[in-house]
Amino acid sequence: MFKKWFGKKDEPPIKPKAPEIMGLRLGGAFEIDDLKLRLIEPKLVVEGVARTQLIQAVGEVQLDESTIALRYYTDDEGFLQVLLTGGRTENHIADVKLWYFYDTKAVGSDSDWNHLLDNTISQPSRELEGQSFTRVWQGTGTSSPPVAMTEKTYHEDGNVSETDQFAMLYERQIDGDLYEYLMLAGEEKIIGNRADRCLVTSTGLDIQPADIDIIG
Repeated sequence: MFKKWFGKKDEPPIKPKAPEIMGLRLGGAFEIDDLKLRLIEPKLVVEGVARTQLIQAVGEVQLDESTIALRYYTDDEGFLQVLLTGGRTENHIADVKLWYFYDTKAVGSDSDWNHLLDNTISQPSRELEGQSFTRVWQGTGTSSPPVAMTEKTYHEDGNVSETDQFAMLYERQIDGDLYEYLMLAGEEKIIGNRADRCLVTSTGLDIQPADIDIIG
């Protein structure tokens, strides 16, 4: 009532701010070193990596008490992932990888979903386009179940969503210190009272911060 009398208006709600690192930000853009990509891309599964990429969403995953993964989703059907350990500054960057979505398949039933979690996502090795990838995340016992995580995603329209993920990481050595990575992730998002589920296959490669040039 008093606001109406004195002409005061309700303040608009403050939208949550997407995390930033290395100059990477929601709505920004970056370039990847062309020479590095030309040298290694013929050896990778992924093809046609865009040198300039626009950031359209930002994901944040709290992996444990001290480790956070920030994912900068781009218009090139992939994301740049920055792994931070012990803090949120550039001094805490432990790893940077560029990931590309290879395949996404819908999961239509509870039985199919349970089969993915129990038997499909985590195996000692995986084959993709004639290449063999070996499991990286190993359990302490006889089995190595998928690693559970929840990703909070900040979108350009200001909305924030959450997705539960059950993932396993694989790798293959190409030569020397050059590796290619494979990620299988069962993703589950609750929409209303319905579970929207899919199996996402992605491939990735290591990127050095010096390989990235922030342009926007």
